[in-house]
Amino acid sequence: MAENLKKRRRKQSPKAKTFDEPETVAEAKEQASMVWQVTEDEALLRSPEPDDAFKSSDSWRVFRIMSECVNGFDALATITRGVTIFGSARTPEGHESYEAARETGKLLAEAGFEVLTGGGPGIMEAGNRGAFEAGGISVGCNIELPFEQIPNPYQTHLLTFKYFMVRKTMFIKYSNAYVIFPGGFGTMDEIFEALTLIQTRKIRNFPVVLFDSSYWKGLVSWITSTMLKEKNINSKDLGLMYLTDSPKDAVDFIKNCCDENGVENSDS
Repeated sequence: MAENLKKRRRKQSPKAKTFDEPETVAEAKEQASMVWQVTEDEALLRSPEPDDAFKSSDSWRVFRIMSECVNGFDALATITRGVTIFGSARTPEGHESYEAARETGKLLAEAGFEVLTGGGPGIMEAGNRGAFEAGGISVGCNIELPFEQIPNPYQTHLLTFKYFMVRKTMFIKYSNAYVIFPGGFGTMDEIFEALTLIQTRKIRNFPVVLFDSSYWKGLVSWITSTMLKEKNINSKDLGLMYLTDSPKDAVDFIKNCCDENGVENSDS
């Protein structure tokens, strides 16, 4: 198995083009123009211009979006006990967050959950890796980016999306819980999208676990001292997040919530 993983990694991870650190703005722009790829999201979301050829084709993109939804629904139809792990793509192997995410993925798989991630490196790789090594279902929902995101090799199901909104729909639809590890803007986006959908009752309440209390304490403190104080949320909204520093505690919390919500164990 180890040899097969190495082959898959070599196959899926072509060497990326590298550049020296630019010394001027002009050099930076030149380098960007050499590697930048216009994504479907960019083409869809940019504002039309008077003579823009795209304005006449925007409506036709609906069919491409619909096709991507259909493909995602078909591919993930058997995922009934999914848990999505989010976090930074920049976290290296050996980092405490990487190892904690790997352990969390392992424990989730052993508890009968399917593990979903964004399919890339860092925390995503760690979560997939833990589930994969435990012999569980390990799903990667990759995304087309201007700078290519290489899928990690620890996946039993690999999907690639052109549109963020479709990919995010898959995470919400096929997840019974989120486990959020330290990350950047994308991770924040996933947190607050889930909290918004739960708060507005667009979806039923499911666990949103924030892993590493020291990383999230500043955010939680600001939410409490500012958002709550200004009455932009209420005290019950604070209960939508669960902080922990233990992979076992995170998984136990999710198991208990799923049991309370009547989510059946796929092993039963």
